[in-house]
Amino acid sequence: MKIVAISDTHIETGKIPEYLADVLSDCDIIAHAGDFTSYECFKAFEATGKLKAVHGNADEALIKQEIPEKITFEVEGIKIGMVHEGALSLNDTTALRYLALEMEVDILIFGHLHRPLIEKSDVLLICPGSPTKPRMSDPCVVEIDIRNGNVFARMIGIVGQSCDYIEYSRKLAEGK
Repeated sequence: MKIVAISDTHIETGKIPEYLADVLSDCDIIAHAGDFTSYECFKAFEATGKLKAVHGNADEALIKQEIPEKITFEVEGIKIGMVHEGALSLNDTTALRYLALEMEVDILIFGHLHRPLIEKSDVLLICPGSPTKPRMSDPCVVEIDIRNGNVFARMIGIVGQSCDYIEYSRKLAEGK
């Protein structure tokens, strides 16, 4: 089972960008950890028929009425939880680990930080970053492959605009 974890799309239209739709086309589940922003964007993801989602802090009221703040679901015996907020920093994931334990999940997918993270301890913490509005990172999503009770997770870079800081640091490295 192939899951694409995504978050913080912040799309104002009802169309998923083609470069992102291509990445989502061959997955079984799209796990969106909130901040679609517009109701039209949420509906475009929902129309794929693959969506499991929570709302984020920047989502319109209609989205918050239709989907919860926190969910759990199971894929091939692996329990997955999803929230939008839950971390103030990628440097200290203690609160997220405790949240995963409280939710009794093997994997916790979260958003809000716009930066990717995959961290394994007794639980697997995944922040997919943002494919459209990254912070201190390149645009990306996280692919989660669950096979025979084993979980494989990897970041997938997305074509798009990196954050200004990353672009600036690359220019500095090139001597520009």
